Amino acid sequence: MSYDTVIELRNLVRHYTMGDETVKALDGVDLDIGRGEYVSIVGPSGSGKTTLFNLIGGLDKPTQGNVFIDGVDISQLDAYELAWLRCRKIGYIFQSFNLIQVLTALENVALPTVFAGTPHEEGLKKAEKLLTSVGLGKRIHHRPGELSAGQQQRVAIARALANDPAIILADEPTGNLDLQTGQEIIDLLHGLNKAQGLTLVAATHDLKMIKASDRNVWMRDGKVERIERG
Repeated sequence: MSYDTVIELRNLVRHYTMGDETVKALDGVDLDIGRGEYVSIVGPSGSGKTTLFNLIGGLDKPTQGNVFIDGVDISQLDAYELAWLRCRKIGYIFQSFNLIQVLTALENVALPTVFAGTPHEEGLKKAEKLLTSVGLGKRIHHRPGELSAGQQQRVAIARALANDPAIILADEPTGNLDLQTGQEIIDLLHGLNKAQGLTLVAATHDLKMIKASDRNVWMRDGKVERIERG
């Protein structure tokens, strides 16, 4: 299967200064990711995969090099432009769910639509539809503390889809889940990737996610060590 390129990374470098020491979190990464592709970024702690994930998502800026999303170099955008792009083009899923505890599942999922300027009632209807699509149609008025870990991650997935992003970034999405629930989340993400043509990029240690991916990018010492087909 061939893909149009949606993410391009060119000579990507990210250094951090810790006292007198310079840590090379990323050291010259080149990578293309196609539209509709499911890519897992894999590697041990300290390999650079989370740094790479954060740069793709515009959560951090490179020391050197370029990150292109749909041909736009996001490393050159100002704060307002970057916020606009993140709101409308990218959905985020985190290991720790990052749900707002005082809001219901419905309110959590609808929140990104508020930032995108969607009318309130329209945002709530969309949120309810998304929660139903991830199997939580009967739990929309429950707060995170009333949901299991797997259900909270399903809420997080629905929230990531709220503004119809082209790209989903998932950082260890099964890291806090038991094996069975983790597999359910992998199946859900894989199904969304294939059914909707979403580009899915996951930073993961989970071998089950690696097997489900189209490609696996193995990181070591801030570099791409190898790329394998899933």
